[in-house]
Amino acid sequence: MSLASPVDGAAAPTAATATPATTTSAATTTPAAAATRPHRGTIMLEDAPVLSHTHYEGEQHVLRLHAPRCAARATPGSFVHLRCAVELPMRRPLSIMRADAAAGWIEVLYKVVGTGTRALARVVPGQQLSVLGPIGQGFVVHRERPRVLAIGGGVGIPPMIFLAEQLRPGAGSAWKPLVLMGSEIPFPFRTRPSTIMIPGMPDAVIAAMPLLEAWGVPSRLATLSGFAGCFDGFVTELARAWLRALPPAALAETEIFACGPTPMLAATAGLARDFQLPCQVALEEFMLCAVGGCAGCAVAVQTPAGRAMRRVCVDGPVFEASALFPAAS
Repeated sequence: MSLASPVDGAAAPTAATATPATTTSAATTTPAAAATRPHRGTIMLEDAPVLSHTHYEGEQHVLRLHAPRCAARATPGSFVHLRCAVELPMRRPLSIMRADAAAGWIEVLYKVVGTGTRALARVVPGQQLSVLGPIGQGFVVHRERPRVLAIGGGVGIPPMIFLAEQLRPGAGSAWKPLVLMGSEIPFPFRTRPSTIMIPGMPDAVIAAMPLLEAWGVPSRLATLSGFAGCFDGFVTELARAWLRALPPAALAETEIFACGPTPMLAATAGLARDFQLPCQVALEEFMLCAVGGCAGCAVAVQTPAGRAMRRVCVDGPVFEASALFPAAS
């Protein structure tokens, strides 16, 4: 059975029945003011059974959890703060790759990089993990720009898959997503030649993700590791080649969304400037509480009033690319 409670506070509770906390003291916060916070009552704490755990090359893993309260609220770009093992009190932030509200599950893709994720890689179906989520401000799509270019690098791939699933073609759908993914280790899925033609794509670039193909969403892959059918270069270079081939009317319908390492995001922001396109990026950042209390994940953001600090966890992780990577003066 899954226990769930709404959480919003300065520290991540470790018990499923923990009471909500607040980011400021009771002496300075009225109930009415607290209720106006955009993330008030939206972050759930659940004991989530592991439904499946799939392992791939490069110490990459896909974990499916039964977390119905989180699944019902998850949006592309949001993440969970996951307790990897009972002996490790500190949680790890992981982007949500898929969510099925009807079935009540979420999926995360992660790579082993330290003690926490190594412990996580050992869990088996049937075990329970404490999940705090969904957390953060997700991507915002705009109907006037239905041509969505989603760029994912490494463990930044999951939000792009979630976004593509939300926008996949269907009856009456006007969205035209294209997912470009880059990795220097084997991709966490078995690639295959695409059956979906993409005008303007280099002819030899044919490797795609089967799941996206099944949804009718075109995808292409990039690497510097020589994988068959992939673009030989950075994923942002592949994006540039495709954008360069678009006619002006198609460019006017295009918006860029990205998640990945900071250098990739900076290059994506430059790409958006060059083609004068709006661009949203999701940051990857180390976090302690992940609910806005500690401010340990704060980054500098350009605002109309000048530079300001914003918390990646609750003010992000999605930001306008131009605010994070302004053009050099």
